[in-house]
Amino acid sequence: MSNTLFTSESVTEGHPDKIADQISDAVLDHMLAKDPGSRVACETLVTTGLALVAGEVTTEGYVHLPDVVRGTLQRIGYTNSAFGIDAMTCAVLTNIDQQSPDIAMGVDTGGAGDQGMMFGYASDETEELMPATIHYAHALTKRLADVRRNGEVPWLRPDGKAQVTIEYDGDRVARIHTVVVSTQHDPDIRQEDLVSTVASKVVAAALPPDLYDEDSCVLHINPTGRFVIGGPHGDAGLTGRKIIVDTYGGVGRHGGGAFSGKDATKVDRSAAYAARWAAKNVVAAGLAKRCEIQLAYAIGVAEPVSVRIRSFGTGEVPDDVLSDAVSKVFDFRPKSIIETLGLRSPIFTPTAAYGHFGRVPERKVPPMGEEVAQFFSWELDDRVDDLKTAVGG
Repeated sequence: MSNTLFTSESVTEGHPDKIADQISDAVLDHMLAKDPGSRVACETLVTTGLALVAGEVTTEGYVHLPDVVRGTLQRIGYTNSAFGIDAMTCAVLTNIDQQSPDIAMGVDTGGAGDQGMMFGYASDETEELMPATIHYAHALTKRLADVRRNGEVPWLRPDGKAQVTIEYDGDRVARIHTVVVSTQHDPDIRQEDLVSTVASKVVAAALPPDLYDEDSCVLHINPTGRFVIGGPHGDAGLTGRKIIVDTYGGVGRHGGGAFSGKDATKVDRSAAYAARWAAKNVVAAGLAKRCEIQLAYAIGVAEPVSVRIRSFGTGEVPDDVLSDAVSKVFDFRPKSIIETLGLRSPIFTPTAAYGHFGRVPERKVPPMGEEVAQFFSWELDDRVDDLKTAVGG
């Protein structure tokens, strides 16, 4: 097989679309903290000096939305009007209505909150069982945020992007072929200083030396030469516009539904998490090197209308056997997914930057209060033995 290239992108928490995602998920989390039964569909728009929150909500709790918006912007780092939006002084507009009772009729009985198809994916390319391209792209953007926050590179501003192109020898990761980093910065930094600093303190620090060779890798850092105007001042941001960044970086397929701002009765979110959970367990069990799972639902109906698995020829058993095993081991009814993965807890804001998948499951205290159920529970490989038994292994 010939060598091929594949590229994935990530963006920092200060990217305008990611700001919108984080505000939407912060609204969701604050409502779940007050009322775990909250049903939330929250969309956010951010632009110069303005954040607009709209959507439909059913909840018994009260949340002061401007405080949530301002707190999110402050946490990200938008605390200076020179950045185009200031957490303390920006305008915050809200337009929240009650969710449709027509949808509630189906959800109340345990059915899916919408129709549609969702995909989960796992690959043995990395320890996290994620595609290598998106894994390392996230590593770069997270490193950009870390060196900005800890003061190591104080002239960085919150907005930024990274791309990683990997060269594959057949299906094997051979090397990192090209890296692109574009980062917002203060206006008085010289381009040559920016390039050398980002190359050493971000790129070289974030990427594994066995895959990244600075002498052979093609490196583009701020290729336009200047990136001062960024964030919501440079581009308007909207919830749900980074669904490929949120998932698998373009590897595998996507059902089209965004995650942020939606409670778990929306199968766009919960079923996508469950599909990743199942796919990861298939690969962790050694039953396939790559696994893609599709789930599909009808609104108001609990059982998925279809479950399909593809192992791309890497399976230890045929795909139909894997599908039967997964259907036996995992309960894909929305109510079961929510209960098993603890999706009524305020755990979603951390998912809204640097990907919803490939993260380490952990217990932690969210911004709004006491310790809650396990974050990233869909990353647990806790059904490995059950799957092996189900396929007769």
